[in-house]
Amino acid sequence: GWGKDAKVETKTARRFVIACGGRPRYPEGPGLQEYSISSDDIFSMKKPPGKTLVIGASYVALECAGFIAGLGYDVTVMVRSIFLRGFDQQMANKIGDYMETHNTKFLRGFTPTKCEKLSNGKLKVTYEPKGGGKAEEMVVDTLLMAIGRVPETKLLNIDKLGVKLDKGGKILTAPNEQSSVPHIYAIGDVASDKLELTPVAIQAGKLLAARLFKRSQTLMNYHLVPTTVFTPLEYGAIGLAEEDAKKAYGEENIEVYHATYRPLEMFVAERMQTDCYVKLVCNKLKSEAVVGFHILGPHAGEVTQGFAVAMRKGATKEDFDMTVGIHPTVAEELTTLDITKSSGVSAMKSGC
Repeated sequence: GWGKDAKVETKTARRFVIACGGRPRYPEGPGLQEYSISSDDIFSMKKPPGKTLVIGASYVALECAGFIAGLGYDVTVMVRSIFLRGFDQQMANKIGDYMETHNTKFLRGFTPTKCEKLSNGKLKVTYEPKGGGKAEEMVVDTLLMAIGRVPETKLLNIDKLGVKLDKGGKILTAPNEQSSVPHIYAIGDVASDKLELTPVAIQAGKLLAARLFKRSQTLMNYHLVPTTVFTPLEYGAIGLAEEDAKKAYGEENIEVYHATYRPLEMFVAERMQTDCYVKLVCNKLKSEAVVGFHILGPHAGEVTQGFAVAMRKGATKEDFDMTVGIHPTVAEELTTLDITKSSGVSAMKSGC
């Protein structure tokens, strides 16, 4: 809580916007917060990370593990359940498979229980199977926590004003970012059920300001938001995961077009024969409207950003097919997809 000497100020305004974001979450257990660092700290370390244990399988966890391994350090990622919760699981598992063959080790189905600092400065981390069982230990130089973030609402006491929160402490909002108290709004990571992405918060803030002061009526569209996971092999996505599309529209109404591909520079070097992959998830009930866009490979973020405009305008599979590709680019692969998962034909492609 606040200290006795805290300065108290009164602010008066017609409206208030809460955009305080969140802070890293830490698991319960002796020493786990005291001796660990988060992604907030990784770039301000005064010495190399050395042997590192990363806790979590979020995009932050996998991105950090990827670049630490890329710098040549021994890295292990402890995964409680699945990779990249909320993302397409086929793509998430392909990322895990790639990282596992490129110097990142994984401990699957475990959770940490405590951390002790040894006399030589190293850290002894104790962990056990998530369902209970025999405890094991690992000695590392750095323990990095990346299991998510918690909203900074606890000290605001906004629940006393009648602002409703979800069970995680985030502010429940209407489509116009308004909270349960009409003159209080929330944007960004502190708002419930929103994508935790900086560009999303920026866009939501700009649109809210326009509605409040320029008489605009435009709401933030939280659907079809492009995003990229910057793992060693980048993953770009727009829209629904394949499994979510099947739940939303029915498995019988979804067709998936997919293929492996090899970027030109990797074809010449005879690398990445099967690592890169792309798929379009289409709704057959709406002229094969593309409801999910997924690409795994070098520069996936650049490709995804470009196709985001087409996705926002309701692009169908035919629109992709009728677009002339630029040869030999990675983005061209999206204009030549003709293999469906339902056909049972292999997605493996040859050539560049």
